[in-house]
Amino acid sequence: MCQFFSFVGDGYGNYLYSDWNTRKKNPAEDHDSHTAILTRNKVPPHLQDRWSKYEYNPLTKEFTVDQGVEGHDHEAAENWVQHLNFKTVVEPLVIKIIRNPLDGKAKKATEKEIDLLDQWIKERDSVSTSVMDSVWASVWASVGDSVMASVGTSVGAWVGYSVMASVRASVFGWVEYSVRECIRAYISSFFRIKYKYDFSSVIKLWNSGFVPSFDGKKWRLHSGKNAEVVYEKEV
Repeated sequence: MCQFFSFVGDGYGNYLYSDWNTRKKNPAEDHDSHTAILTRNKVPPHLQDRWSKYEYNPLTKEFTVDQGVEGHDHEAAENWVQHLNFKTVVEPLVIKIIRNPLDGKAKKATEKEIDLLDQWIKERDSVSTSVMDSVWASVWASVGDSVMASVGTSVGAWVGYSVMASVRASVFGWVEYSVRECIRAYISSFFRIKYKYDFSSVIKLWNSGFVPSFDGKKWRLHSGKNAEVVYEKEV
């Protein structure tokens, strides 16, 4: 499966891609397949090799020439996609910097952060399946698999893996699942869609520089580059 965001160019400044009107009709389709894009735009199979195939990640700004045709101006294609309004591609997608909550010095947990943690514990307990499954199902139904996978992979690669490793190194106990839930909840903030549950408390904690963890007995708030435990409570 091609990655989000995929597009093609004919070498003359013309670019084709799946816009939001096309995507929202059936999110389950592979709207980032180069072949599907060309076929949908009535480019005959025997002429499709004349189009260069590109991929671009609007969050990380990574541009890839997947299959470039000799003589095509790939720099022009990169410049074009960098100025594309992605609201026309995936209207609910929120383009923003991927925040690392464990940057810098550890912060003190105030009553505000403790209250947000209590809200998160209450909301997490109310989720009927799992936070991860709930977020995935909502996003997949709204924007499709390639968009969700791209955002999830981007957040994971840029901050998710390092956050997970830092927390695991900071506290003894199996806390991985609870941290993964926080990461998936943070991923939900990249889409303006209606979720069944309210993930705003943990998103606010994340953006304020705190990551919750739970080992089955204690809840903790971690902060700073060493994921220092700045608050904990037993349940």
